[in-house]
Amino acid sequence: MPTYVRRTFCSWEVSEWRSLLVQSFEHASEVEALPMPAVADLHLVLCVAGDAVMRTHGSGGSERRRWVPGHLELMIPGRSITRDYRATSALRTIQVHLPAATAERTAAELDCGKPDFEALSAALGAGDPVVEHVLRALPQADVANDLYAESAAAFLTTHLLSKGKHEAPPGPEHAAVRAGTAFMRERLAEPITLADIAGAAHLSVYHFIRVFRAATGETPHRYLIRLRIEQARRLLSGSALTIGQIAERCGFASPGALSSAFVNEVGVRPSVYRKI
Repeated sequence: MPTYVRRTFCSWEVSEWRSLLVQSFEHASEVEALPMPAVADLHLVLCVAGDAVMRTHGSGGSERRRWVPGHLELMIPGRSITRDYRATSALRTIQVHLPAATAERTAAELDCGKPDFEALSAALGAGDPVVEHVLRALPQADVANDLYAESAAAFLTTHLLSKGKHEAPPGPEHAAVRAGTAFMRERLAEPITLADIAGAAHLSVYHFIRVFRAATGETPHRYLIRLRIEQARRLLSGSALTIGQIAERCGFASPGALSSAFVNEVGVRPSVYRKI
């Protein structure tokens, strides 16, 4: 692993935490076929710097996602994967492991049954300001004792499992909706059509719109715009990219198209939001 990453912080070593593992890493600029073994913990990854196209290969097939500051990911417990990527700028992450015992205890207290980690991972991939804020803050709390770590682990686990309980799309069409939302997230920068999204879910356009709206309460187009605006907000806050560059990376045809959608969603222009 030292070939691919350099650990810059570890809470077990600095603070002697045992209720929560927090690590910060600097990553190599290019990696091929990096194996990542399965873990039982809830493993959260937050990209805090860099720009990379990450390809993940596992038993469920392959997927491609763009990692930029603010990108969140939940590794599916018990699932091993292989990754390769090429970064165009220095890639840094904060990674947090929430113990499996904490997840099991919290799930029992919430009475939510066995968590659907695939649905939870999909929901988290759309962004979560609460989780992002907590993960960014944890390495700065290196002098706190293990009670702090235990409280943080309990809060994050409760937040995540509650999110999964309320946001997971219900019903037999769950897999199709999840496939559609994953396709949108993976291709935010591309000019995708409704037919493309429905095709990824293996449904007709009409059928996909119906089941997607029933599961999420909004149309696929509205959901895609919201994903793109959330990504634009993260880039405006966490990068020095120009408005034009952000528009391109978020799938908008021009800075004007981004500005119009941004005002409708957030209430202010991107340039104003960046100054807030």
